[in-house]
This record gives sequence, structure tokens and C-alpha cells, in this order.
Amino acid sequence: MPQNVFPLPQNAPPSARPYTTPSRRELLRGAAALIALGPLAGCATAGGSPSGGATASAGPVTKDNPLGVVAKDPLEVVIFKGGYGDDYAKFAGRLYTERHAGARITHAGMQNVGQVMQPRLVAGDPPDVIDNTGAGRLDLATLVADKQLRDLTPLLDAPSPDDPAVKVRDTLLPGVVAGGSYDGTPYVLDFVYTVWGLWYSSSLFAKHGWTYPRTWAEMLTLGDEIKKEGIAPWTYQGKFPEYMNDPLLTMAAKAGGMEMVAAIDNLQPGAWRHEGVKAALEAFAELAGRGHILKGSEALSHTEAQTAWCQGKAAFIPCGSWLESEQAKVTPAGFDMVVGATPRLSESDKLPAGAIQAAASESFVVPAQAKNPAGGQEYLRLLLSRQSVRKFAELTSAMPVVKGALEGLTLSSGLASVGKLVGAAGQDAFAYRFRTWYAPLAKAVDDATGELLTRRIDPGQWTDRVQKAADAVAKDSTIKKYRRS
Repeated sequence: MPQNVFPLPQNAPPSARPYTTPSRRELLRGAAALIALGPLAGCATAGGSPSGGATASAGPVTKDNPLGVVAKDPLEVVIFKGGYGDDYAKFAGRLYTERHAGARITHAGMQNVGQVMQPRLVAGDPPDVIDNTGAGRLDLATLVADKQLRDLTPLLDAPSPDDPAVKVRDTLLPGVVAGGSYDGTPYVLDFVYTVWGLWYSSSLFAKHGWTYPRTWAEMLTLGDEIKKEGIAPWTYQGKFPEYMNDPLLTMAAKAGGMEMVAAIDNLQPGAWRHEGVKAALEAFAELAGRGHILKGSEALSHTEAQTAWCQGKAAFIPCGSWLESEQAKVTPAGFDMVVGATPRLSESDKLPAGAIQAAASESFVVPAQAKNPAGGQEYLRLLLSRQSVRKFAELTSAMPVVKGALEGLTLSSGLASVGKLVGAAGQDAFAYRFRTWYAPLAKAVDDATGELLTRRIDPGQWTDRVQKAADAVAKDSTIKKYRRS
């Protein structure tokens, strides 16, 4: 979720108030293009990342304090203040101060997390918790390789706040722990279960009698009908073409299957030349060629494109499930936004129509050099409590990674549709890993898609550029490689 950029907040020391928020002022837009900040030169320290069972706290480990928190130790929390805001994180902080009498938390909500946090990591002075999210996020793979992140095994093996008989790891949805692990070690806790798809106004569709398309041929036919009503079929967040890569790569996965997805993530030679990728590229090139994209979309920021969509200028927009929350202030009454699964290319696709690209996101980490690592992991444990995740869902209309978090809640149209997609997909929910493993490759894919949608390159040129970037990563001995099955 690319956002505006703010300068470094002044990290005021803990005060008499249990929870403090540093002041900040808004800067000009623009630095969101920092998708990867590159290696943290000089970051690795002699201490490295502590072992899985270790905590740096001197506090006693008890039934009520399983991570050995020392309440008097200050806790510093940095949160990406994007589409979800940061009120939910402050709520978790209050749970922390209620449980640990006398605790003081310094809270900073910001949007240029990587730009602000990189120099602090280099200096060996990081906060205790970082929500490493947003277009300017730090490269997690580099942080892991430089031993800048703490192993979260103690957190995952700790008793959950709501049922001491159940470990934290066993309260999480399938795939959450694996998604935050590198070579089997969990360094990242992803807090939000994100679903990517195509968003539309159900009231607009009902008004015109339109039916959501299941195949790409149906999408193009519907697009022609939409144009007759003076509405653009699509818009997208043109300044951040990664948004359009979500449906493009979802469609490729449906056509090529999970073997193709694994080949791409594993940097296999020629993986980007798979017929599934080729077919998806040709489909999106046709979308642009037929004039189905709102004119000028390539120059729009994410908020500008999404606002145009809310204003009825376009019928579809690709986005993750944070969209409803991000657009809450500008969505007109009765708009009733919902999300649909990306259409298949054909009935012969290897994955079913209901397959979705979904994964845990909003990546929380505890730096290896954090001054209060026990407090950092305890904060995350309480963030995953039932009270906390239900508050998050109520505040943000988004799905947390904890099982049963939405049960009994009154859901908005968007969040209800997300839940339906997840239920319908079942085991056919998947995610690419190359974006978090290999930031240079992710940037190459984004840049090429931006060129494709403006018709400056064709599908063949897109493939050549991306395959070249993948081959370069594969040959670069300085980049740590990961594998998926």
C-alpha cells in the first residue's frame, strides 16, 4: 500500500503517560518508489540474531509472564500508518500496559518505514518492534541475511493470551508461520490475512444488471458493455504498477498451476517464459489495447485511482483487502464495495475459478539489536489476542491472521466478500514468494508491467526484461537464495 511520506518523528522518551505518540509533519509525496533499499551496508553486528530459545530479558518467566518481560524497561513500537491506520496498534499497546504495570511505550506511526528505520538499524539503535510495511519497506531477505532480525520461536511457542493451553503458533491461520520463515526459522510475524482480487461496486452492478465475469473472455465482453454506459471498465494505481501485477500474476498462476509458481520463485531458467505467463500478458495487453483502462490511470497515485473508482469513473480496480479501510472516508453511501476472484483465462486452467492470491501481510519484526526484545515479542503476543484482533477487524474492515477472529462480528460489505472468497478458495489460496525474497526482481516485474499497460513494450519484451532480471538474481552470489516446494 504505497502511501504519502513523513519525516523522521522525534522519539520522545517515555513520559508520565503510559502511551506516548511523537509529533510529525507531512512532507511532499514521492518517496514511495523505494520498494527495496538494498543491502544494509555495515548492518550486521557482532551479536547477530539470537538463538530461537533465547530472550535477552532478565525478568522471571512465569505463567502470567511467559516471555520474561521487565515492566520498567521502555518499549518502542514503530507502526506503518497506511490503510489500516495505527489505532489498532495503540490498542494492543494499552493491553500491554494493563498487563505489565508501570510499562511505558513510545509509539510512532509513519509511512516511510524503510527510509526512517534503515539508518537506525545501521547504527545499532533500532526500536523494539517494527511494522515493516508499505512501498518504502525494508528488504526482509536482506535483514535476515544480515542477521538483523530476532528469531520469533519464543513468541510462537509461548502460550496464547486467551488460552494458556494453546501455543501462539496454533492460533494462526495455515501458512502464516511458514510465510514469515526463512530456511525454516520464523523471523517475521505477518498480522493481516490479505486477499488480492478485483473490486467493484455491487450496487452499480445491480443497477445495470451486470454479472461478475468468471473468464477473461467474459471480462472483455462486459468491458464493452460498461463502456457504453460512459464508464471506464478498469482503472489502476498507475504510479505503483505492482497493483496490476496482482491480477496479472494470479491469472498466470491459474493457467500455469503451482508448478509454474514454484519455478518462478525458485529462479528456474526460463520460468518467466511459461505459457501461463505469456497468456496472462497477452490478456492484459489486450485490455489496454481495447481501451478498457481509464485514460490517465498511469499517472495516478493509489489514492487518486481509488478515489476515481469510488466516484464511479471506472467499474473495476485491482487491490488487496485493505482497500475498504483505505477508502472509508471517501466511499459514498450505498457504494457497497466487494471483491471478486480474478477471472480465469479458460476452463482448461490448472487452478479452479475460485483460486485466489492470498497471504499474510503487514510484517512485524523484532530487531536483533532491540533493547527490549522480550517486550517486543510480548507486544506481538498481545497483538494476536482475541480482544486485539477483533478490535482490528472492527476498526479496519480487514481480516487478521488469527483463527475465528471474525466470528460473531457484523461485517461490512467488503470484509464479508473477503471472507466468502477465502471460504470458497479453500486450499486453492496461494502466494508468490519472489517479491519478498528478491526485491530487485520484484522491481523489474513492476517496471515492466507499467510499460506494458502504457503499450510502450509488448508481452515478448516484458518477458525478455523480466527473465533477464531473474537470471541476474540467480547468478548473483551475493544474494541469498531460497526455495519453495
